[in-house]
Amino acid sequence: MSVVEALRLPAQQDLSGFIALLQRLDVPHRVSEERDEQVLWVPGEQLADQVRELYARYPEGDPQAELESPRTARPVPPGFVAQLRGAPLTALMLLVTLVVAGVTLLGSNFETIRWLSFQDFQIQGDYIYFAPLTESLAAGQWWRLFTPMLIHFGMLHLAMNALWYWELGRRIEARQGWVMLLGLSLLFGLVSNVVQFLWSGPSLFGGLSGVLFGLLGHCWIFQMLAPNQAYRLPRGVVAMMLIWLVVCLSGLITALGFGSIANGAHVGGLLIGCATGLVGGGLARLRR
Repeated sequence: MSVVEALRLPAQQDLSGFIALLQRLDVPHRVSEERDEQVLWVPGEQLADQVRELYARYPEGDPQAELESPRTARPVPPGFVAQLRGAPLTALMLLVTLVVAGVTLLGSNFETIRWLSFQDFQIQGDYIYFAPLTESLAAGQWWRLFTPMLIHFGMLHLAMNALWYWELGRRIEARQGWVMLLGLSLLFGLVSNVVQFLWSGPSLFGGLSGVLFGLLGHCWIFQMLAPNQAYRLPRGVVAMMLIWLVVCLSGLITALGFGSIANGAHVGGLLIGCATGLVGGGLARLRR
């Protein structure tokens, strides 16, 4: 079932009462921002017509309001293909990540990884020798500042990061659009990679986890300042991720033999994500 535009209103118009009404009626919906407008989306044209009629009657929300056909107002949630079409940038990012995982053989093809890593390197015997980052940048290899986020080491590493990006990326794309998601992903990737480099020095690291902590921080702080349906994470998710961050910082995961953790990328991503959430949420609150 395709997602249909039900309402398009000025960004400064307060929709909180009407959104609360839709939530009480269990009507599936999402709100996105496009320039100076806010758009309310629902699955299916039939439900869109009902929502428009409901808004015409109760623009401020009404606890006694009911849809005329509550049975038809609860369609089956969109299928996977429909979800992909509704979040094209999220899907594209994951597709690129999967292609890179295939080309790099999940972190075992070092000849390919060296072109995507933060620093170029050579392997001689049991040792890895890193080239200075300044040399690579002077040669025009600026992509190295971003591409480590596409490298993954092992299937579990890839699966966990892909699932979280699918969950968080779709929320931001639905609420703020694909351009914002792309910009945030690149910003979080850049900051987390640079912080990890400053944290650990020359080393081989990669993965979307720094970006994921950025997306989490963005949704978390944005939701605190300007509550909205898209950024309302399941209870305990933020606490679980922060606990996981502390456990990783303690060195326990590495001590147990599960490999090195890019703690610098996690911390850097979370901090920059909270900063963008503060700015974005603050602006959204002012517009309301």
